[in-house]
Amino acid sequence: MARADWVSGERTGGRGEDGWSGVDLRMDVPHSARVYDYLIGGKTNFEPDRAAAHAAVKAWPALPTSMRTTRGFMERVVRHLAERHGVRQFLDIGAGIPASPNVHEIAQEVAPESRVVYVDNDPIVLTHARALMSSRPEGRTAYLDADLRDVDAIMDAPRLREVLDLSRPVALSLIAIVHFVLDGDDPQGVVRRLMDRLAPGSLLALTVFTGDTDPVGVGGVGREYNARGIPLQIRDRAETLAFFDGYELLDPGVTLVHRWHPEPGAAPVRDQDIAMYGGVAVKR
Repeated sequence: MARADWVSGERTGGRGEDGWSGVDLRMDVPHSARVYDYLIGGKTNFEPDRAAAHAAVKAWPALPTSMRTTRGFMERVVRHLAERHGVRQFLDIGAGIPASPNVHEIAQEVAPESRVVYVDNDPIVLTHARALMSSRPEGRTAYLDADLRDVDAIMDAPRLREVLDLSRPVALSLIAIVHFVLDGDDPQGVVRRLMDRLAPGSLLALTVFTGDTDPVGVGGVGREYNARGIPLQIRDRAETLAFFDGYELLDPGVTLVHRWHPEPGAAPVRDQDIAMYGGVAVKR
């Protein structure tokens, strides 16, 4: 039987046979995870999410392309780290609504013994977390209901420490999440505190939402998100590089996500259609 673990949640209600009951999904307001799901072609979304997505796309029509390309970056990063760097432990914070291939599916295709802990605090993600639990028997996965900004709650969670050996390298994945952490919450400091808890040889894979390629269009996306109660912060290249201060960037460094080790023969993508920087770095 595959090894898979559920978080011991603190939300009202109890865990049901098919997920989590008693969770308030707030289907009357847009949610960042569901807006993203809709824009990449998923089905776990509701009318307010779709309305927010349409407004954002009207402001910047390339948004779906940028989001799908960011998803492709995540997939390439996980495979690259598993194949070329021998990574067997992943901590994926901001996991989002499951969409195959998920991190554990990619990593365990390379190395079935790979272990993955998913973290998110979105109610809709919690209800679908079972899809993240389909580990191969040689490996293990777990899901934690926690906020990225609460570093101690994540790193001290007994479930995380049951799955990951923090004395060994871990790849910390922060894909399409830090733009929801505003400057007042010190996102660079949050990332640094997470990395401080990981062993030397650990890696940081991170993306940052940017307006450098199309300030007007991407700025419109930011206004639409914020107007609908989804706080979102757009950052430039210098602010992106700050997340990697103190770590050794892997080739090709910080770049637009479609330019990070693209698949041979991949369809061309224009820089102006991408609003996400990405990079991977090693903690020495």
